[in-house]
Amino acid sequence: MNGAATPAFSEPLSPETQLAIETLQSTLQKDIASATSPVGIVKSALQTASSLFNERFSEGDDVRALVGARAQFMDFVLTQLWLGFDWDRVDNVALLAVGGYGRGELHPHSDIDLLIVSKLALNEHEQDQISRFITLLWDLNLDIGQSVRTLTECVSEAQKDLTIATNLLETRTISGPEALRDALNEHVFTDEVYSDKAYFVGKREEQKIRHEKFGDTEYNLEPNLKSSPGALRDIQTIGWITKRHFRITEKDQLSEYQFLTDEEYAMLRDGETFLWKMRYGLQVIAGRNENRLLFDHQRALAEMLGYRDSQRKLGVEIMMQKYYRVVLALAELTDVMLQYFDEAIIKNSYSDDEVTRLNKRFVVRNRYIEANNNGVFAYAPYALLEIFVLIAQNPQIKGIRATTIRAIRAHRHLIDKEFRNDLASTTLFMELLKTPHALHRTLSFMKRYNVLGRYLPEFGKIIGQMQHDLFHIYTVDAHTVRVIKNMVSFRDPNSKQHFPLATRLIRRLPKLELLYIAGLYHDIGKGRGGDHSDLGARDVEAFCSRHHLSQRDTQLVSWLVKHHLLMSMTAQRKDTQDPDVIYQFAREIPSLVHLDYLYVLTVADIEATNPSLWNSWRASLLRQLYLEARRVLSRGVEKAIDRNEWIQATKEEALTTLVAQHYTEQEVMQLWDQIEDDYFLQDSTSEIAWQTAAILRHGDPSIPLILIRDISNAGQEISTQIMIYVKSSLDLFAATTAVLEQVNLNILDARISADSGPFNLSSFIVLDENHQPLAGDSERKQRIRERLIDELDDPEDYPSIIKRRTPRQLKHFTFPTEVTFSNDTINQRTIMEVITPDRPGLLARIGRILLDFNVSLVAARIATLGERVEDVFFITMADGSPISDPQLCTSLAREICQQLDEQVRAE
Repeated sequence: MNGAATPAFSEPLSPETQLAIETLQSTLQKDIASATSPVGIVKSALQTASSLFNERFSEGDDVRALVGARAQFMDFVLTQLWLGFDWDRVDNVALLAVGGYGRGELHPHSDIDLLIVSKLALNEHEQDQISRFITLLWDLNLDIGQSVRTLTECVSEAQKDLTIATNLLETRTISGPEALRDALNEHVFTDEVYSDKAYFVGKREEQKIRHEKFGDTEYNLEPNLKSSPGALRDIQTIGWITKRHFRITEKDQLSEYQFLTDEEYAMLRDGETFLWKMRYGLQVIAGRNENRLLFDHQRALAEMLGYRDSQRKLGVEIMMQKYYRVVLALAELTDVMLQYFDEAIIKNSYSDDEVTRLNKRFVVRNRYIEANNNGVFAYAPYALLEIFVLIAQNPQIKGIRATTIRAIRAHRHLIDKEFRNDLASTTLFMELLKTPHALHRTLSFMKRYNVLGRYLPEFGKIIGQMQHDLFHIYTVDAHTVRVIKNMVSFRDPNSKQHFPLATRLIRRLPKLELLYIAGLYHDIGKGRGGDHSDLGARDVEAFCSRHHLSQRDTQLVSWLVKHHLLMSMTAQRKDTQDPDVIYQFAREIPSLVHLDYLYVLTVADIEATNPSLWNSWRASLLRQLYLEARRVLSRGVEKAIDRNEWIQATKEEALTTLVAQHYTEQEVMQLWDQIEDDYFLQDSTSEIAWQTAAILRHGDPSIPLILIRDISNAGQEISTQIMIYVKSSLDLFAATTAVLEQVNLNILDARISADSGPFNLSSFIVLDENHQPLAGDSERKQRIRERLIDELDDPEDYPSIIKRRTPRQLKHFTFPTEVTFSNDTINQRTIMEVITPDRPGLLARIGRILLDFNVSLVAARIATLGERVEDVFFITMADGSPISDPQLCTSLAREICQQLDEQVRAE
């Protein structure tokens, strides 16, 4: 047997662990020699060794030593088993480790990749021995991946498959003649398999495709420790390219990475060590070969690795921030190394470089910006910002040359308080914000090379900071850059279809740089404790002062940061069809200009928080709030809205439409007299006319009237509306929500217009399970209509609350339900807010509880924010009066909490 190679960056085991392993190996060797079958003995030894390694990991032993020792112990086991077979041509067959195992790395449940290579074609006896050997490994339940090939076949297969060629770059002889591995290396490290250039191009394209699979970002809520950008596969890719380029056949890491600086080498080593610790712990917790850092395991892993909750952050958030910062640094290092190889392998074949002089400090060489000399940042520190201004002004620049990235890293410590207050620095940064370009791209460069976080230390604090929930799917810094990206995109005419109002408003904002500054600072106070809006407003005032903005501009930006949630919270959690809500919102807005800025900031913010959860219906609510508030501001907020005038004007406008459709004023007013006035507070008179006409046309009042139509905005279908006109009953909301959830519809909004007569008019805004309207699916609409008619013709025959499977991610977010009450004295109703974990059947369950307490629902505003539901219900007693009994509120809240929390605990 040839000794297994020392693992990459390996460290020695502690003496006591080394002694325990050596004792185990000695015992195992003796037991195998005397046993009839080695299966039980080896299984027991593997379990003992694994338990020992895992115990030492939990005690804090070096993960590199443990990963290497696992590989070496597996080498020993495989050698003992291999030697138990009869190899009549001992120089013809060898057992090699390949892939990660070939590097001498073995995590708790990693695959054990093996290559059985032969010099000549296998004879019948050798084939039988190999078959029995592999069967034995399967009997041991080892996660093996094996190939059996001759040397010629290895070369042939490697020529056809880049993955096979890569595996053959990392081999170790476990048992058998080393000469076979040497012969193999003579081929795989030459152009016979892949040329240096072809291999580099192939691996670079492979990495690009892999990054795109993960959204081309290091920031994923559930990252893959192996394959996500900046993670272990990127480190391995650099290693493979290095091996092929320098034709390194032995595990000598110092020579392998000799082109790195000491700082870069330490960064690579420390980054890989951190990721190994996470991967090792993750596989112990999952009990399988798991590389996805799922929510299922994040909290347990944080606890295992010693991350504890603080007053401001959860332990899991601290761990994940460390992860994001590590992979961001590794991504920066990957940039440098790939450029190094690009120049050494690809550009080396160019006869002439394309060089464009930008100024006396910088040139563009082959579309990469480069400092004229590496000392430029030492004698002109402001150039640390200037380089990014030049990138902004020259969109043809693809990136920064590796040598200049290294120079930036070597001099960015010069960005200190004096630098930040220097007029040259502040002028350059403001010029960057004012330059028309893809600002988000430039800011991403600045963030990646740790210039933005140093120039704005308050931004540096939020880099990699995440919130452990399903609503905020990006870290705070990644979200901030996406906000800026959205703002930039609003200037593109192609965005008009999805953001019609924002694309129009952004063109009339007086100063775009003020919007960008508000975007940079709107969430910058997160993670510090206290109200992040207030903290951000103070920070942005200091920024404006340092960058010499006028008092007027400073006040505008500070107001935007302080109130950046005002519009979204009003639109999503309040009844924006209530004129008093509009009026109170408008009173918070200093001017029409403030409203324009706030709308654009709000749209950019919401879409950048979680695009998949932000839908066109919520966008329409925001647009409606903007238009109504603008109307109020235009006539002056001192002129409060008269509810009676609003109602009367709405009736007159809707009546005009209905009379034009040949309905008489008498029959219309007779119907309206049975409907409460609140119904006419909604803004859309066409909506009222449509519903009224449908009711008047409806023939048999004993059959529920169910109408389903799609709602469009700017030619785009944004949601589906279900109108229900049926006999009045307290059961209606509970029964209707149960049916809608049974047919897999998500309810966004509900409005129930109580009727003084025998009928009730309800309207539900819904989307399907994919957050899309039912547009074009006429068959499904008909099935839903028939189901509602069947159930609602007798609501007392209450449909059962569905028990759909709770999605995996939701199961890992639990917190106690909160129910709060307040009274709306103007509209004479009670407001009940329910904050609870999202679960299937939630609305139907709440509807049933309201029914049990003889409480009527007037309207509901549904807001699902990732794993968290924040629903607002407008309720009354059966006689239409607000709830005045505190004991009833207490009992109702207790019942809602009990039932919803029991559902969560039962999962």
